[in-house]
Amino acid sequence: MEHAPEGRRTLAAVLASLVLVAALVAAATQRVGAPDPVPTPVAAVAPGTSDAPAPRRGTSAPRPPATGAWLGAWVKPTLPTPDGRLAAFSDYESQLGRRLDLAHTYRRWDDAFPREDDLALAAGGRTVLLSWGGTDTRQIQSGLYDDLIRARAQALKRWGAPVLLEWRWEMDRPNLQGEIWSPADYIAAWKHIRALFDQERVDNVGWVWCPLATGFVDGRAQAYYPGDEQVDWLCADVYPGRTVQPFADAAAPFLAWAREHPLPVVIGEFGMQVALGEQARQEWLAATGAFVRTQPQIKGLVYFDSDSDDPRDPYDMSLRNAPGSLAVFRELAADPYFRTARR
Repeated sequence: MEHAPEGRRTLAAVLASLVLVAALVAAATQRVGAPDPVPTPVAAVAPGTSDAPAPRRGTSAPRPPATGAWLGAWVKPTLPTPDGRLAAFSDYESQLGRRLDLAHTYRRWDDAFPREDDLALAAGGRTVLLSWGGTDTRQIQSGLYDDLIRARAQALKRWGAPVLLEWRWEMDRPNLQGEIWSPADYIAAWKHIRALFDQERVDNVGWVWCPLATGFVDGRAQAYYPGDEQVDWLCADVYPGRTVQPFADAAAPFLAWAREHPLPVVIGEFGMQVALGEQARQEWLAATGAFVRTQPQIKGLVYFDSDSDDPRDPYDMSLRNAPGSLAVFRELAADPYFRTARR
């Protein structure tokens, strides 16, 4: 699902923020203990540990939990600013009664990152899942954007916090083909970006490849896969559609494909529109949690708590004004399976 990323910040502002929060960031790289039963404020440091195997690439890259799965969310803020996002995320965690493991954020292709809110969320013990938008893949291959790519790589390296980087998610959407061109072009652009990050010796990034789950039904998504040697985390965005397909059924083609690849899985987005029925949504959420507990390859689950006032595509997936659905998600968040210690 496409989203309207938050307001832009200049690279200079971001770098200034890096200096201000350097101490917090340094503290966040050493984590001890499991999440507290009440949420940690977004600006506080709350370390944790994990005995999961070392990441395949990068000594500082996020590594999956040995058991269970991380829980996270994208929380649409009232004001599209760093402060607005932090306030929204903090309030969301307060309603859930715990700190989340993954904080999802979206950036356009030419947006600078990390921003102040990314720094604060990571310093508070969360792993940032950063979805980075794309641009013309053939221009990327040509080297036109090499300076921009290197700048992003250098900024993430200086930050040092473990980051899950999801470049051009849902690349298999038909409405993106004007910039994607073809699966071969997408793969070539992915490899070009990865090569530049490797040249900059960025070792704190885990690379996430994330098409739509529906793309695996007809084999469309698989064609965009860059290969196991290029990817650290498999991903899909899973939605029930207007027929309210159970999560297990909607995710089945993707998970069948993923079992052939020895990599952890994160569900980058999942959610259900309230217009499809509040009771139905409560049942769908409960069944989703029960199913994920039977899938040990799934190591992350991220709810898309947002709405859209776009008259062409209105939807409301937020749980914040739906006490029944929020209660179901709170129960899921309290489950020990989703309260795993993290690095």
